Amino acid sequence: DNLVRRAACQEAQAFGNQLIRATMPLKKATVFLNPAACKGKAGNLFEKNAAPILHLSGIDVTVVKTDYEGQAKKLLELMESTDLIIIAGGDGTVQEVITGLLRRADEAAFSKIPIGFIPLGKTCTLSHTLYPESTSQVQHITNAALAILKGETVPLDVLEIKGEKDQPVFAVSGLRWGAYRDAGVKVSKYWYLGPLKTQAAHFFSTFKEWPQIHQAALAYLGPTERPPEEPDETSRPHFFVRLYRKFRSCCLSSKESSQEVAPEDWEELKLSTIELSIATQNRQLDLTRTEDFMDICIEAESISKGQFVQRGSQKMRDPHMCPEGSQHIQASRCILHLPEGTEGSFGIDNEEYEAMPVEVKLLPRKLRFFCDPSVREQMLQAAAQ
Repeated sequence: DNLVRRAACQEAQAFGNQLIRATMPLKKATVFLNPAACKGKAGNLFEKNAAPILHLSGIDVTVVKTDYEGQAKKLLELMESTDLIIIAGGDGTVQEVITGLLRRADEAAFSKIPIGFIPLGKTCTLSHTLYPESTSQVQHITNAALAILKGETVPLDVLEIKGEKDQPVFAVSGLRWGAYRDAGVKVSKYWYLGPLKTQAAHFFSTFKEWPQIHQAALAYLGPTERPPEEPDETSRPHFFVRLYRKFRSCCLSSKESSQEVAPEDWEELKLSTIELSIATQNRQLDLTRTEDFMDICIEAESISKGQFVQRGSQKMRDPHMCPEGSQHIQASRCILHLPEGTEGSFGIDNEEYEAMPVEVKLLPRKLRFFCDPSVREQMLQAAAQ
């Protein structure tokens, strides 16, 4: 581990030794660190493995430690302009930071700030998309910190989940509602059974009620066509180029306003399922796809107890897997109506929220996250094939 840290620090030192102009300000990075992640070990993991790399690179680093759940959302409202946002924690920390960021009144400007993710939590779903697999936790953390310095980014979709009363919640992985999620939450209670705790949690959950059917009504819109991505412009365009773009945008907006808006073609269905999941495409990122959509998976209600226990173990490794025999829908927006008196909870990016009627809207390519250059290259090669 010490050899891995040393090699990573030497690589970071090369970035720090680069000359800059005397008038050029240092890049500012704001780190949101959740010390409670990974059973309270996250603070130590960050200080030993990620902090030295960031400091050696010549970045002006400000570390903000959260003291309680939900604090990151409030801190984001007060955050001043920064060049980089770095999230150090798990799925819950990511969900809090992006929710606070996208709830801001000036979110259009702040959502363009690139985001780095240093995986320190118990569950770090995004790390499988952004960084290569590693057997060593130290290697995984140092890879994530170095990826921020290398500057390669990928656009990630975001789900906007809005209830009837509260402000919207934002997610990068998805929403789950059903029997597998409820059983998965209780796995830690059976810690004394060691490697059998996952099977035990799902097995004992079948004693309460069987089959565990969840009923609801779903209305949804189909996929939308992806517009061409605008190139990043580091320098300001020429005056005549700006004048032409302004004139063109005015003409297009006047034409669009004159045309009648086509009615939205909503499709509706009633569902009876053991679990419903709504997931983004971030797990299997395709940088060249031509349509934007989220995956809705409605699992079959008829399943044996043995299959439930077996599939529950697979769901712990891949929460948004859609097994054979499930109904699969691609949608850009959906509304989930629950019957009155529905109890239970949603899992939104592995965080628990009260189950209620919600509207889920896809925000395609909303945020840019730093990723390892080799992973981005593999995505492009896979898309070309």
